Amino acid sequence: MPTLDDDELTESAVDIDGGGRVAVVACGALAHEIVALKRLNGWEHMSVHCLPAILHNHPDRIPAAVEEAVAAKLAEGVRVFVAYADCGTGGRLEETCRRLGVEMIPGPHCYSFFSGVGNFAETAEEEITAFYLTDFLARQFDAFVTRPLGLDRHPELRETYFGHYEKVVYLAQTEDEVLSGKAREAARTLGLAFERRFTGYGDLAAALARAGG
Repeated sequence: MPTLDDDELTESAVDIDGGGRVAVVACGALAHEIVALKRLNGWEHMSVHCLPAILHNHPDRIPAAVEEAVAAKLAEGVRVFVAYADCGTGGRLEETCRRLGVEMIPGPHCYSFFSGVGNFAETAEEEITAFYLTDFLARQFDAFVTRPLGLDRHPELRETYFGHYEKVVYLAQTEDEVLSGKAREAARTLGLAFERRFTGYGDLAAALARAGG
């Protein structure tokens, strides 16, 4: 398998192991985790097509991008699974997947399925002032938060965007001290308290196991 480059996953679509009986059309923000699970479980029959993670900054574009990718894979005669949650599409992605006859990951976003959708639903209301990070967002904090919001040029905007938050909750998929340090630094940048929770791959592992069966 190729080495995954975060810049490439952010900016462009990437195919990983193009052949296979099952094609996973995935968010680029999940590529590292999906490849790790693929290796761990020996899912040689599974191919992965990652869409640009930067689509998360434009969730209105996600359904059309997923539909195009799914249609291309279905035309190859393989079964397709969509490794996205709703991701801010307001139910439009679910409608798209239903129309195309493909399954997707249940839940509002990756924070929920890494935590476990049930667990996240129970705590979400209590943690309305929490800003969540995953491994990917810890690595790509500048690309997805600092620069798009202009905090690198106008740090005074921090209060405007994050004044109602109280803490950063880092949902860690791996035991990685470097990523934990990046997440802690992100919390300092935002002037928020920091909490780390190890989730592992959460519901993603079970969803991919069902898809690859």
